[in-house]
Parts: sequence; C-alpha cells; structure tokens
Amino acid sequence: MHESSALDVLDLRLLRALQEDARLTNQQIGERIGLSASQCSRRRAALEAAGLIRGYHAELDAERLGLHLLVFIQVTLASHSGDNARRFRDLVSRLEEVQEAYAMTGDADYLIKAVVPDLKGLSVLVNDVLLPHESVARVRSSIVLDRLKASGSLPLGRRG
Repeated sequence: MHESSALDVLDLRLLRALQEDARLTNQQIGERIGLSASQCSRRRAALEAAGLIRGYHAELDAERLGLHLLVFIQVTLASHSGDNARRFRDLVSRLEEVQEAYAMTGDADYLIKAVVPDLKGLSVLVNDVLLPHESVARVRSSIVLDRLKASGSLPLGRRG
C-alpha cells in the first residue's frame, strides 16, 4: 500500500496530471511525465488499489443546470446524543442538495454546503426539511455572493 511518504516524483507527477484532467489517457500522461503508457498504467492501477485515487468524476456547471445559489448552513443539534447525531447524519445523506457536510468544533455542530435553484429552494431546505427535523435545534444559513476560488485539487507540493 502506498503511503504519501512512499510516493516518488513520478507518482506525484501522475497524480498532478490527473487532478488537472482526469480524462488523460495513460499515453498522454506518460508523455507529460516521461513514462511509457504501460508504466503509467501500472502506476495508476497501484495508486487506485492503494486508495490514493478514489474515482473519476465529471465537473458539472451548477449555474447552467439552474442551481444558482450556493449556501453554507450551520446546524446545531437539539441534543448531543449518539442517536440524535445518527438521525441527523441519515437526513443529510438523503438530501441531494447537500454537496458536503462536516461535523465541526465551535458554535455549530455541523457545516453543510448545499446548492439550490433560488431563495425559494433555500427556504424549503431550511424551513421545511432541516428545522422541522427532530434532531435539529438551530439553523443558520449564509449565501455565497462570489466564489473566489473553487478547486478540488489537493496540494501535492512541487516535489516532482
């Protein structure tokens, strides 16, 4: 199994190339990083098997799909029991609008990143779904006005 410290320069270059464009063929990656297509294929397979590459995805344009609001929602639970936390996690896992959700330290118990079509969609999510749920005590939402940076890329550094 690969450990991040066991990655060599070529592994890091391969990962960086895939972060930039996951549609690259092994031949194209090999040309970029100085390997044959078969060597690149073996390394990619090993990185996938080690769990360092978890999948390949298409990046969709939310705006063009009618999802105009990006919101962050802070949620405070009604009680801090294991059952209550499980009920909330089950709810979040079923909500298609929720892109990411995190258990947090600080004032709020959870931070949710969601996309909705408009203010009405946000109102439905907050007032009809989250607030009435038995696990939830308080909800606080913030609408994103402008995205300064959006990157799913991990900082692989310049080692390679």
